[in-house]
Amino acid sequence: TSLRFAGFEVYAAADGASALQLVRDTDPDLVVLDVMLPDMDGFTVTRRMRERDQHVPVVFLTARDDTTDKVQGLTVGGDDYVTKPFSLEEVVARIRAVLRRTRAAGQALEADLLRYADLELDEDSHEVRRGGRVVELSPTEFALLRYLMLNPGRVLSKTQILDHVWQYDWGGDGSIVESYISYLRRKVDRRPDGTPEDVPLIHTKRGIGYVLRKPSGV
Repeated sequence: TSLRFAGFEVYAAADGASALQLVRDTDPDLVVLDVMLPDMDGFTVTRRMRERDQHVPVVFLTARDDTTDKVQGLTVGGDDYVTKPFSLEEVVARIRAVLRRTRAAGQALEADLLRYADLELDEDSHEVRRGGRVVELSPTEFALLRYLMLNPGRVLSKTQILDHVWQYDWGGDGSIVESYISYLRRKVDRRPDGTPEDVPLIHTKRGIGYVLRKPSGV
């Protein structure tokens, strides 16, 4: 495939079942998935990988440009979503960006445990806890939360978040930041039963960006 010419070692699967088996057999660094597959869609493939505790990063390729589809892709644990038509250069840039932030998230850094209010992010074990409960995050969600926790009380623009979390070489679509913030809120600021936490931590500063902070008076 064209990705081989970009320097990647590539394994190909013709359908979702074959892709799941291939992931088990090869333990890849990243999976590129078409949403429309003959036996099951790419969202189902990703969901089954996550259920098996396979947290390999996933980049979706699709002709479906609907916001609902993008959110669904991120919700099941995808790390990026590329809509057709696209250039090979863009796909390669997105793949490399996901690989960079995945590796960065997995590296033990100087401060291996970040804390804010009752939120903890452990960079060694790659675990997040809110009030003692474990919060399951994809590598991109982990990187986004880490960036917010490194800058508590500071309003971060979409451009800053794209630069530091997505690390795109080609620019980026700010709407993907909105989607990830929305999904991160569902995991961090809501309990597993869907009820809101007593103290929301991720806030929107309309027209400016996003900030991790406790509400006034708390």
